[in-house]
Amino acid sequence: MPDTYMALAEFAQSWGLLYFVAVFVVVLLIVMRPSQKQRYDQAARLPLSED
Repeated sequence: MPDTYMALAEFAQSWGLLYFVAVFVVVLLIVMRPSQKQRYDQAARLPLSED
């Protein structure tokens, strides 16, 4: 059992980090698309608008 735990821990430490970095980059690319600027500007002004 300790060998299995060590193998899984090593796998999670290496590939898990790569997975989370890849997810972060994809989310960053989606958010920073120029075509979404109008949507985010509108959302930024929403708290200041009057009902």
